[in-house]
Formats: sequence, C-alpha cells, structure tokens
Amino acid sequence: MFEGLSDRLSASLKSIAGKSRLTEDNIKDTLREVRMALLEADVALDVVKSFTDAVKNRAVGSEVAQSLSPGQAFLKVVQAELTETMGSANEELALNTQPPAVVMVAGLQGAGKTTSIAKLARFLIEREKKRVAVVSADVYRPAAIKQLETLAAEVGARFEPSSGEERPVAIVQRALENARVNFSDVLLVDTAGRLAVDEAMMAEIRELHAAVNPVETLFVVDAMTGQDAVQTARAFGETLPLTGVILTKVDADTRGGAALSVRSVTGKPIKFLGVGEKTDALDPFHPDRLASRILGMGDMLSLIEDVERKVDQKKARRLAKKVQKGGRFDLEDFREQLQQMRNMGGIGAMMDKLPGMGNMAAMAQQNVDLKQFARMEAMIDSMTPLERRKPELISGGRKRRITLGSGTQVQDLNRLLKQHKQMQKMMKKMKGGGMQKMMRGLGGMMPPGGGMPGGGFPPR
Repeated sequence: MFEGLSDRLSASLKSIAGKSRLTEDNIKDTLREVRMALLEADVALDVVKSFTDAVKNRAVGSEVAQSLSPGQAFLKVVQAELTETMGSANEELALNTQPPAVVMVAGLQGAGKTTSIAKLARFLIEREKKRVAVVSADVYRPAAIKQLETLAAEVGARFEPSSGEERPVAIVQRALENARVNFSDVLLVDTAGRLAVDEAMMAEIRELHAAVNPVETLFVVDAMTGQDAVQTARAFGETLPLTGVILTKVDADTRGGAALSVRSVTGKPIKFLGVGEKTDALDPFHPDRLASRILGMGDMLSLIEDVERKVDQKKARRLAKKVQKGGRFDLEDFREQLQQMRNMGGIGAMMDKLPGMGNMAAMAQQNVDLKQFARMEAMIDSMTPLERRKPELISGGRKRRITLGSGTQVQDLNRLLKQHKQMQKMMKKMKGGGMQKMMRGLGGMMPPGGGMPGGGFPPR
C-alpha cells in the first residue's frame, strides 16, 4: 500500500533524522524532496503546499529547536501533519438513531460500490453486531441487483428484492418499511452509478436522498484514479450532503494521492478503506495509523486487531499448552498454523504492518506464491492420520501416493517436510520456560495477550 510514496518519503527524511541541529538550509532541501514525493504521488497541489508550509512553520519553531534530538522531532512533525491532512482521527458511522438507520452509498460505475456495500454489511454484522438489510436502487443495471443478492447471502445480510420496472424512490421506501417490520438495525442502499457525473444522475440521487433522509451518505471512490477520484468526490459533495468517503482498491495503490487529498479538498472524512477483493477486506480508516505506515513506522495496533479477530485463540492456546508440556509438534499442528497465517492475509500483509518492514513486505508478497499455502495444506490432507503424527514414516512409496493425491511434485513434499522439521526444532526450544525466554528475547514486540502474528501462541 502506497509503496512508491513511502519509499520516497523515507529516503527524503532519512538524511535529516540523524541531524543534531536543524538549519534553514537542511530543512529547505528536505522539504523540497518531500514536496516532489507528494506531487509524484498525485497529491493535490494546494494540499502539498499547505502541508509543507505547516511542516516548515513547526520545524523552525521551538517545538523542534529545543528538542534533544531535532532530527527525530522533525519526523514527528511530519507524521503529525500527515495525520492532520488525512483527518486527525477515525470517524465512525453515526448509527445512533431510531432503527433502521439508513446508509446511502453513491459513486461512479466501476468504483466498487456494490462490493463495498457487501463489505460494509459484513463489517456491521460481525464487528458491530447489527442486523443489516440491503437493497439496490440501481434500476439501470439488472446485474447489479443480482450481484447484491449474491453478496448479501454470502455475508448474512437480509436482501430486499427490486427490479428495473420500479422507481428508485418506491424501491427504497418499500425496503425501509420492510426493514422496520423485520427489526433491521441498518438499511444499506445501493444507488445507480454512471460512467461520469451528469445532471440526470444528480437529480435522481437528490430525489432519493430527500425521500429516505439517510443518517449517512457515503461516496465510494477508486483510489487508483488519484486526483480524478478527489474531483469526483467534490462534485458529488456539491450536490449531496455527503458524510464520508469509502476509498476502494487501496491495496493496489502505490501512490496514495487520493488518501492524502480527499479530506482537504472535499472536507469529507474517509471512513473506510477497501483493501482487497474479499468481503472481509474493509478497514476503518485511522489517519494516524496510515501516516505511520507511510513513514515506515508500521501499524502495530491494526496488526493486533487483525490477530484478535482472525486468529483462532482456542487452537492457539491448545497448541501452546501442548508445546509447553513437551508434546510433539506434528503435521496436524503445522496445517493449523498455515491456516492461521492464510487467515491473516499471508506473510506480506503481516509484515506490511511491522515497523521498518514495508519494503520487505512488498518483496515477500512478490516472492511467496499465494497458492503455496493451499498446496501445502493439500499435501497434508493427502496423508493418513498416522503419517501426520509421525512424518518420519513418509518414504518413497508414501511420497508418491501423497503427491499424486495432492497434485504436487515430490520436491514440493520434501520442501514441506523440511520446513516442518525446522519448525519442530523451534518448538522444542519452547518447552517449559523456553517460550517466555523467546518472548523476552523479542523485546516485547508481540502484542500483549494477542498471540503471535500468524497464529502463534498467547501467553499462559
């Protein structure tokens, strides 16, 4: 995420981080490089100017000059201003109203509007424990209605049927009444998208907004379109009383211009980031955390939240107990660890949130075949229960049977067995008090009570 911007900013700020004294000259040189990095990232020109002016004013003031480490203090100023530019704090959905709370979602065609509604429904159901209904008022694209029905079934939201013969206002009014009858907490409304902003679209969406008076009106924009995304959001904001933005395809955006510009240009906060194709790939937007990631400082809070949400804590505790008592780490345990790692989004997704690991995360994502975990699990599934408990039994004939059954090669199986053996050795060192020693050796980097990233072991 935003690798290009992160690399440029990190390189620009590295030279000044170690300075014991800041002068007008070295600040000026660094700010010139920061300005170029932001402009290349497609950040709006007026946003770049106000950002660099604010950093300069704070950098030459007493806040930095009187610091014991001016270079480090300068970095903190940059981080604080980045955070402020993107909105200073996370802004949650305002759902504290008489249910059902209506959330209307607007955007251009192709921005990921319908998928974002499904992601938002899943977020509200799983994390906020809400009963969610969804309806499509997109009468121009029947496929959109069918797509929303399929996604609603996947995430567990109640789907309100609609058709191209109905008026959008009539559809939403009926959906609202049915949401009341079915005791839904939230009604998510998908509106029609267009290929460009036009007056007919604006007139229709204004009428729809007036008819249902939503508590939230969210605008979905594709981060990959950079400044076009920001200008489109501004145009919608002049027509509709937008309450926030969902920025999609952020995981594929190396520049970050839209994320850094949208709040300043539109005055509307980014509320969520779409970070993948799956329905669980929606993250609440925390400007402070994203600023840290952009500057290569990691995002441990988000990593801890991922661990707590996606790692099966019961399985982790069971394995921890087994290892501490000297039990053998077998291939069944290894498979569980692979599954936990996959649930966390793989090695790259985890490393991306660790301080100073942004570049390595990108390399890991490129070098690790994303299908590798599935192949490894397939090989373990092709073994007998005895072979999983005692991998040393797996010799020539057994290897041929396992690789035929899993559609893999013998060298793949040999690699798996070698990796398991290495992990088994590491687990032996954790017997008794070895785990606590290892935790102390890691310098407290692991989240307290949250377990090791990727499905490791929580403390006893």
